[in-house]
This record gives sequence, C-alpha cells and structure tokens, in this order.
Amino acid sequence: MNVLITGAASGIGQAVAKRFLDSGHAVYGIDLTKTENSDRYHGFAADITDESALQAVRRCLLENNITLDAILNIAGIHRMASLVESDYTGMKKVVDVNLSGTILVNRVFYDCLTGRGRIVIVTSEVAAFDPMPFNGLYNVTKTAL
Repeated sequence: MNVLITGAASGIGQAVAKRFLDSGHAVYGIDLTKTENSDRYHGFAADITDESALQAVRRCLLENNITLDAILNIAGIHRMASLVESDYTGMKKVVDVNLSGTILVNRVFYDCLTGRGRIVIVTSEVAAFDPMPFNGLYNVTKTAL
C-alpha cells in the first residue's frame, strides 16, 4: 500500500508513518523539513499551503508511476491564543495550515488515488465538544474539517 502523510516529520504524523512502515507499506511524507529517505520512506519538503510545492511533489509521484492508496492529512498547528488579542498573521497561519492546507492537499493529490483509495483527515474529535480557554482558533479549524 502507498500512503501519503502530511506532517510526517514529527509528532503524530511521524508515529503514523512509522506504523505504516513497520507494517510493510510505502510512505510518502510531506512536511516543512525533508526527512531522510529509506527503502519505503520518501520524504518531501513542502508547505501544505503552497500549491506549487505540492504540485512539484505530485509531479514526482506521477513521473515515477506512483499511485496512492490513502492520503492521511495529519499536519496541523496548535497555537494557544486569544482571538481578540493575538496577531492576525499568526492566527491566519493556523487557519491556512489546519483547514485550507488540508483542502489543498486533497485537491492536488486526489487524482493520484487508486480506484479504492481513501482520504483520511485526522482531527480532534473533542475540539467542538470540550473547548478550552485560548484554544478557540484550533477548535474552529479542527471542527471545520
């Protein structure tokens, strides 16, 4: 199975990538920093909010006749902030990565999926039901997914 994972260089994305690799699958990881390649792991440095960077990854997959069985959207930013006191640019980056970036990844790589391929979006299932102070923006973006 060929799996594309965003946020694959650290945290949950890295743990999920390792799990797939340990199960014998090929992983194509996207993160801001390129990680070391191995037999079945192929890392790409790309910002998921940058369509041209994602298109370059897509071209590489297509040039190597690689189809995907799954797209796992794990990349995300958690930033505790006051919605009225925080800088707008930083807040916009959270929305761009957590929501818009996920949508963009799915749009760019959708035609790389096999006929039975699936898109998986990893989000916080409790964000909408158990809001915590200064987590409003994170909750909004994860609930929107």
